[in-house]
Amino acid sequence: MQPAVVPLECHQTFRFTCAPHVTCFNACCRNLNQALTPYDVLCLKQVLKMSSGDFLDRYTVESTGPGSGLPVVSLRFSDADDLACPFVTDAGCRVYAARPASCRTYPLARGVSRDRETGRLSEHWALIREPHCLGFKNGHRHTVNEWIDDQKIAAHNRMNDRMLELIGLKNQRRPGPLMPSETKRIYTALYDLDAFRNDPFYRNRNLSTSADNRTIDRSGTGDLDLLLVAMDWVRKYLLSFLPEQA
Repeated sequence: MQPAVVPLECHQTFRFTCAPHVTCFNACCRNLNQALTPYDVLCLKQVLKMSSGDFLDRYTVESTGPGSGLPVVSLRFSDADDLACPFVTDAGCRVYAARPASCRTYPLARGVSRDRETGRLSEHWALIREPHCLGFKNGHRHTVNEWIDDQKIAAHNRMNDRMLELIGLKNQRRPGPLMPSETKRIYTALYDLDAFRNDPFYRNRNLSTSADNRTIDRSGTGDLDLLLVAMDWVRKYLLSFLPEQA
């Protein structure tokens, strides 16, 4: 059976509880196509105390977005029969504090549209009622806004909206596939932050401003600041290779 999708306004309520006492607890952490955003990767590698490269090698697979042509990183699920998430345990998620945006948003789904005149983003929310999920039965009542606050989704949404802007820019200015070398550089900038921090290629290009260079070179630079710089670098990189400028 297909899930029921019910549009919701931010002030509207829904019932949902996911906890060990719910019979289907952890059942949804299996056999998924779990794409990770750059901010998801940043949070996960931090909580696991791993370098970005080690995290990507161990836990992810790379592909190319069929629509955008940009690199896509997805979580690698186990080879066992249940195709379990590598972070799920009998007691729940072992990286719960850094769980991806899609995990913390569920059972809600978020869509975003942009006003063509003002450029302002608008959020659209829906409740995803999957037949196998028992969390809706006798669950606690929440509004959409309460769920956003409780699950600490806002920071993820802000960063993921920046990624959506890059995807929109790519589709508008450079539709179609990228060269393999371009894909690799964008993948490194967005997902492999430690390599981005240390690779002189990104500092030597005129695409970066001097302020960006100082941020990258500063030993105390935090990963979040660095990701913002990396996204800005990708924006300039995409714009710098427009066909009419070649």
